[in-house]
Amino acid sequence: MKDTKKCKDLPIKDWAEEDRPREKMMKKGPDVLTDAELMAILVGSGNTEESAIDLMRRILKECNNNLNTLGKWNHLDFQKFRGIGEAKACMIMAALELGKRRTKQTVADKKFLHTSKDIYSFFHPILCDLTQEEFWVLFLTQSSRLSGQSRISVGGIDGTYADVRSILREALLAQAPQIAIIHNHPSGNPQPSRADRRVTAAVLKGAEAMNIRLMDHVIVCDGSFFSFADEGLI
Repeated sequence: MKDTKKCKDLPIKDWAEEDRPREKMMKKGPDVLTDAELMAILVGSGNTEESAIDLMRRILKECNNNLNTLGKWNHLDFQKFRGIGEAKACMIMAALELGKRRTKQTVADKKFLHTSKDIYSFFHPILCDLTQEEFWVLFLTQSSRLSGQSRISVGGIDGTYADVRSILREALLAQAPQIAIIHNHPSGNPQPSRADRRVTAAVLKGAEAMNIRLMDHVIVCDGSFFSFADEGLI
């Protein structure tokens, strides 16, 4: 087999067949390819100085080889690299979005959300890449089967009492005996703020008055979360 390091200056079409990412995928399956090789298949070509694989390696290096970080990039971030135009940027972004949706669908198919980790796994694909806060409520049956969800607000929860009214109204409309509330911290720090604690206390009080159980309030970050129930705060 030809060493890909020795042929990095050649176009991929001139590499040994077993070294070309598309041919390698066809023969051995996609799981044997590196992230850079998979992305090279998407974009098809590099630039006059780099093969598609070398270009993808350089892009991945810029985000510390972390696909979650790469998933937060917009098309302008990709277009900073020579050889990446709007079309190729959109191809990469579309592939990353499909991966996120696949994760979301896999978790959603389980239907039952019994723990804070279940809730985090369900909402991580939805919230992990956002640059502003979103506040959601989950509707659950008595046996913790997911029956629906609703986004309550975008951009923070400082108007806590307005949010509480919306949460409880949506829970009543859904006829949900249990709810969980969720929001994200784009800063990456999952620790609750004073506003987070206030809204949790207000929702808990209002839900109890309506005979609705507040199962948890989970703060979602990319790679970590905070659970009010796990910390004994509910």
